[in-house]
Amino acid sequence: MKKIWLIVVTIVALLAIVGLAGCSSSSPASGVAGIFSSQQEGIWVSGTGKVSVTPDVVNLNLGVKSEEATVAAAQSKAVDAMNKVMAVLKTYNIEDKDIQTQQYSITPVYTYDDNTRKSNITGYQVSNIVNIKIRNTGKAGEIIDAVASAAGDLTVINNISFSVDDPTQYYTEAREKAMADATDRAEQLASLGKVTLGKPIYITESTSGTEPIYYAKAYAVDETAGSTSISTGETDIIINVQVTYSILK
Repeated sequence: MKKIWLIVVTIVALLAIVGLAGCSSSSPASGVAGIFSSQQEGIWVSGTGKVSVTPDVVNLNLGVKSEEATVAAAQSKAVDAMNKVMAVLKTYNIEDKDIQTQQYSITPVYTYDDNTRKSNITGYQVSNIVNIKIRNTGKAGEIIDAVASAAGDLTVINNISFSVDDPTQYYTEAREKAMADATDRAEQLASLGKVTLGKPIYITESTSGTEPIYYAKAYAVDETAGSTSISTGETDIIINVQVTYSILK
């Protein structure tokens, strides 16, 4: 009788082990392992698409800076100069939406006294800087000259850059080129590896753009100087894709 019970217990234990083994095949751990296993299969390639375009927007950072013995005097001069600058921008049809204040500051000016060995406030500086978008790129140089003429020695021009107002169509074109580049690479690798290329099973992209930036310092107007020349050049819109293709068995 004891032998019979021992045989029954042994059979039950074996069935339990088999059942656990069957369950483990569908466990989360096995699922994760399967994902990693499938990611190691296929042909992984990258593709790049680049479109060179002529910028249609000039981004200009400009304003005025004044320095006087008192805050009121410095502020008064800055307000007067900035009003003249804004009037110039209006004559060139720069819309309010394309003018954004970037900085406004009032700071003391210190001078070091060798006798007392202390720094004393000897004046105040007021800065009013805006970012503007010039959509008529051919007028950029003319606008810079007009602003400098209006603000005179208080003129500040920090930098100029160029951009594309609506790059959507160029991103579409760059994306098509990137995928075509990836496909060409994958087909070549499949041919060299003597395998049959399948469909893409994973695709991701990243974008980038390069914009030339030119810097300039504040300057006074020279009536004998020639007009300012601004060249927009070209900017590149780039899309990179990472693609994984399956390999047909």
